[in-house]
Amino acid sequence: MMKEKKFVSMWGNAISIADRKPENYAKNLTLRYPIHPAFDGDKLKITLDNFCGTENVTISEVYVATAKAQGSKEIVEETVVPVTFGGKQSVTIPQKEAVVSDEIPFAVKKGTDISVSIYLADFTQMRSAVLITGPLSKGFYSVGNFAAKQVLPLELTRNTNWFYFLSNIEVLTEKENRSIICYGDSITSQAWPDYLALRVEAEKKGHTAIVRRAASGTRILRQYDNITYDSYGLKGAIRFPREARVSGADTVIIQHGINDIIHPVGVEVNPFRPWSDLPTAKEMIEGLTSYIEIARDYGLKVYMGTLLPVYGWRTYEPFRNDLRNEVNEWIRTTDKIDGCIDFDKAVRALDKPEAFAEGYDSGDHLHPSDLAYRKMAEVVPNELLW
Repeated sequence: MMKEKKFVSMWGNAISIADRKPENYAKNLTLRYPIHPAFDGDKLKITLDNFCGTENVTISEVYVATAKAQGSKEIVEETVVPVTFGGKQSVTIPQKEAVVSDEIPFAVKKGTDISVSIYLADFTQMRSAVLITGPLSKGFYSVGNFAAKQVLPLELTRNTNWFYFLSNIEVLTEKENRSIICYGDSITSQAWPDYLALRVEAEKKGHTAIVRRAASGTRILRQYDNITYDSYGLKGAIRFPREARVSGADTVIIQHGINDIIHPVGVEVNPFRPWSDLPTAKEMIEGLTSYIEIARDYGLKVYMGTLLPVYGWRTYEPFRNDLRNEVNEWIRTTDKIDGCIDFDKAVRALDKPEAFAEGYDSGDHLHPSDLAYRKMAEVVPNELLW
């Protein structure tokens, strides 16, 4: 008797706004992204997303293949399969929209990287993108069409941590497999979700994929509508309803809000960061509560991570730490969520709780070090992973 199967998102990104530069158009460019599967599957669907675009974009070719090794820019050429959209290889994505591919027969094996290669033939607005980092998060781009080729030429290729257009990969897999959404800002767009995925693999959980929905600079309550800071992304009311809708997900971990606290400095310092943007704890809690309500509507369990130390950050003032502590106290005590993940407690100094513990500060006093990201992954409760 055949096992019942379903489509589950095994990998994903937020789609945000790429840093605005004069050269934000590309032509005759190949993008290649290695993806580390959490479980087996025999078909997949790929989402290409132009949600932040201000004009239509045309994707000329997309291929999926087995990567030659984990994180490799090379693929196994005989495994290359074209990805189609309504039976066609080329697809035009209207601005503010996304497209989902046809169901593509392809053998996905847990722990064996697949690679998604995208070719852009004509001038393409490179605006819908997100910057992510971590041991499982890297990509490549090459000048020319090498999307179906095994090797990206060394002299025409560079590494990139910008993921353009590719926002989701679903696989047809066993019904017990599921995903967890990690939602947040730059702290989540950096390494801890990757280390959580590696922990799931190392502990042989076997049925949990980690889907990251994170964008640097984003806030719960505000966004920047200017080209200087528009890469700091969309506010939570726009992001969360879209990013928390993930096939096969049953849980979301939310770690968001520190940018609401640290950004405002007054127009005399920065014309785009008025003091009126500084929220109260009540306003931040209302924003987090709106996330919870949406997540419940989607049938998700909600775990919330406390906000990390910011002592020494360039805008640090004691009142900002007081606001952070007030929001954290609510996260620790509210009965509106299924659980608190106390990231703050895991990485703060015992003798100076407003600061990172020794070895846990990346050096900018806002983002954790690699060691701290590993610690964040370790403190995610076992009950969430199987």
